[in-house]
Amino acid sequence: MGMQRALGSGTAYYHCVSRVVDKRVIFHSQEKEVFRSIMRKLEEFCAVRIITYCVMGNHFHLLVEVPDREIIPPLNRETLSRVLPLLYDKATVETIMTQLDSVIAAGDSSGVKAIFDRYEARRGNLSVFLKELKQRCSIFMNRRLGRLGTLWEGPFRSVLVEGGEESLQAVAAYIDLNPVRAGLVSVPEDYRWSGYGEAMGAGKWSKLARSRLKRMQRESLERPGAGDEVIDWKTTLGRYRTLLYTEGRGVPNDAGGGRPRRGIDPGVADEVLEGKRRLSLPEVLRRKVRYFSDGAVMGSAAFVDAAAECLKARGVVGPNRKSGARRMRGADWGGIRVLRALEVRVFDPPLD
Repeated sequence: MGMQRALGSGTAYYHCVSRVVDKRVIFHSQEKEVFRSIMRKLEEFCAVRIITYCVMGNHFHLLVEVPDREIIPPLNRETLSRVLPLLYDKATVETIMTQLDSVIAAGDSSGVKAIFDRYEARRGNLSVFLKELKQRCSIFMNRRLGRLGTLWEGPFRSVLVEGGEESLQAVAAYIDLNPVRAGLVSVPEDYRWSGYGEAMGAGKWSKLARSRLKRMQRESLERPGAGDEVIDWKTTLGRYRTLLYTEGRGVPNDAGGGRPRRGIDPGVADEVLEGKRRLSLPEVLRRKVRYFSDGAVMGSAAFVDAAAECLKARGVVGPNRKSGARRMRGADWGGIRVLRALEVRVFDPPLD
C-alpha cells in the first residue's frame, strides 16, 4: 500500500504524475495540444501555477505551485465573469451571471455568497485541479476514440517539493528531459509539449511558460508576488539550460553504428547502483528516476524532517521513525533529501 499524499502548508509545490490505463499511447500531436489548452485554462481558473510540465504519449508530468489560500484574491463579479468563459460556453456563463445579478439585486447576501463559494472551493486546491484536468481530458479523449470508461490508471501520484531553487530546478529539469530520455528528441527545446520547449518557442503561451520558469529562481522565491521584473529571462535561461544540458547534449550512436541510446546507458546505471561510480545531477536527469514520483516529499533535510513531523501527527508516518529525511541513492544529489527511501529500482528503463 502506498504512502498517503504529503501536503504542504502555505504556498506549496508538487510534482504530479498520471498515466493512461494500460500505458496505451493515445496522446499524439493534436491531443497534446488539447491537453495543454485545457491545462492552461484550468490553471488560471483554479489559481494554481504550472512551473513546468511534459505531456507524453501515455502520461504527463506537472510541477505545480499551489498558492496559500490566504493570498488568492477573492472572486468578485468582474473576476468571475472573466474566468467562467475559460471552462464554460457562452450560454452557461450568461445563465450563471444572470443568476448572480438577480440575487445581488434582491439583496440576498447568502445567495451571493453561495454562488461565489461554489467557485472559490475550486481555487488553490491541487486535488480539484488535477481531478478536473483528468476528467475534461477523459471526456475529450473518450469522444475522440469512441470509448467508454476510465482513461487514467488510478489517482495521480504526487511528491511534495521544497520551495527552494535547488529542489525545484532538479524536478523541473527531470520533467523537461522526459522526451530526451524517451528518445523523441535530442535536445529538450525541440519538444514543444513541455514547459521548457514551450518557453523556447513562439506559441500562444510561450511568454507565460517563461514567466513560470522564472518563478523557481531564488530571486523570485525570496520576493513572492514581486512579478517578472525580479529576474530577467536571459538569466533564468542561462541557469536552467546549464542544468538541462549534459556532456552528451545529443544522444550519440553506439560504437557499432546502432540506434541512439535513450538516456543513460544501463551499464553505467548498474555501476552506480553497485557503488562503483556516482553520477552528477545533470547526468542522472537523463534517466527515469523513481524518487521524482515515489519519494513523497523532496527538499532539504530540514524541510523533509518538518514534513515528516506533520505526517506523524496525522498518523501517516509511524511514531517510531526518528528522522524524516533520507539520502537519495545512485548519484550526487547535493543537499536534496526525500521522505521515502527506495531500496530497489532507483532507476527505471526509459518509457516507450
